[in-house]
Amino acid sequence: MSGQPNTRLADLFGLAGWSKGELARLVNRQAAAMGHPQLSTDTSRVRRWIDMGEIPRDPVPRVLAALFTERLGRVVTIEDLGLVRHGRTGKRQGGGNAEHPDGVPWAPERTAAVLTEFTGMDLMLNRRGLVGAGVALTAGSALSSAMHDWLHTDPTLKADAPDLDNPLHADPAGFDRYEAAPIGSQEIEELERSVEVFRAWDAARGGGLQRKAVVGQLNEVGGMLSYRHPEHLQRRLWGVAANLAVLAGWMSHDVGLEPTAQKYFIIAAHAAREGGDRPRAGEALSRAARQLVHLGKPDEALDLMKLAQSGSGERVLPRTKAMFHTIEAWAQASMGKGQAMRRTLGQAEDLFVSDKGDTPPPSWMQTFKDEDLYGMQALAYRTLAEFEPGAAAHAQHYAEKALALRNDGRERSKIFDHLSMASACFIADDPEQANRYARLALMSMGSNSSGRTWDRLRQMYRLTGQYSSYPKIQDLREEIKLALPKPHSRNSGDIAPA
Repeated sequence: MSGQPNTRLADLFGLAGWSKGELARLVNRQAAAMGHPQLSTDTSRVRRWIDMGEIPRDPVPRVLAALFTERLGRVVTIEDLGLVRHGRTGKRQGGGNAEHPDGVPWAPERTAAVLTEFTGMDLMLNRRGLVGAGVALTAGSALSSAMHDWLHTDPTLKADAPDLDNPLHADPAGFDRYEAAPIGSQEIEELERSVEVFRAWDAARGGGLQRKAVVGQLNEVGGMLSYRHPEHLQRRLWGVAANLAVLAGWMSHDVGLEPTAQKYFIIAAHAAREGGDRPRAGEALSRAARQLVHLGKPDEALDLMKLAQSGSGERVLPRTKAMFHTIEAWAQASMGKGQAMRRTLGQAEDLFVSDKGDTPPPSWMQTFKDEDLYGMQALAYRTLAEFEPGAAAHAQHYAEKALALRNDGRERSKIFDHLSMASACFIADDPEQANRYARLALMSMGSNSSGRTWDRLRQMYRLTGQYSSYPKIQDLREEIKLALPKPHSRNSGDIAPA
């Protein structure tokens, strides 16, 4: 018992709207349903958890996590509740502060448990038809501050999983023990191939249709990581976990589950570092930065990109650095910093062409090709054109180059390029061309589950207003209104066009 209030638990308790007596009764009922009928708690114990920082014994933290997850409609973990004992995760007294949000970085022996618990709760929300409730994202600057020293140290495989002869030594939170088992190289190869299948599906159809499958696969990998494998296999398994966590995060972002997405990106960074792959950890954080730009927080994204770039280590390839710079440039464009954006895009181009290809790129970088560089340049210039209309011509130039190369089935990227081109054409006072590209995007969006494409369509829709007297644009506006999903289907504050 710390003697200090558990502010995390207190905040979530306030959101849930229970009385202390209600929570005590729910704990007893839920514990019995989970196979612990002997557990009995009361109002005074709940008060000690909240007001005195007392941490109850297992299974109570898991029971509470399940109750809060269902009540709030978003994943709530033991860490979120501030109920992990000191010495295991580096948790701060009182439940957290701005320097160390969400308990990050957590200790190596907790990574597999956090991963498995979080995915288990996420799957529970899927099964019960709940959606992610609105909750504040952790600021990029806070994440960067919390994870800086951790990411810059040399990663080593410590006791991140128990020995095979004692598998139950791992933290039991969230583990499906009947599924956890040691595996060999053949099984890991199959897992690595499954990542490629999921990645291709996401790029083609968006994150909504396969997200649950990816989360389920990641949950199983967390169980596998509860065993201690030979080091070379353990590293590969951590790599699979990192790749799946990035995909789960990207798919969650794609459908508007923003806090869930951010948590997966952080889990991915931890998993990559456990496997000794700092470039992958940096790329995972760059996804969180890209998410922040999309949500209108470019200043926070720049803070996080500094960590992603500096924490990636010396083994990061020039093409990966180029990709990092394109995200940084988009953030700068979102702030109207045209000179800085142009300089950063120039650095990205130089790095991209300097990559001679003599070192094979990792699997997660094989989709950043010429068209992806052009697409990000188009997006950056199209974003800057909101501040400097003359930048629209550059956006058209790069969008055209990207579209000329889009022939590998990544339909979502093609939709984004069409929308960048349409927006740039509207800003450049070319409604005829804008109408053509907007319709090309609209035609493909019905078969795509990416919510981000609808977000970009809404941004483009704003630009149609000054041309609403044109018959073709008037028709386009009506078609967009009919096609757009209702605003409540997303959690990122989208507003349907008027």
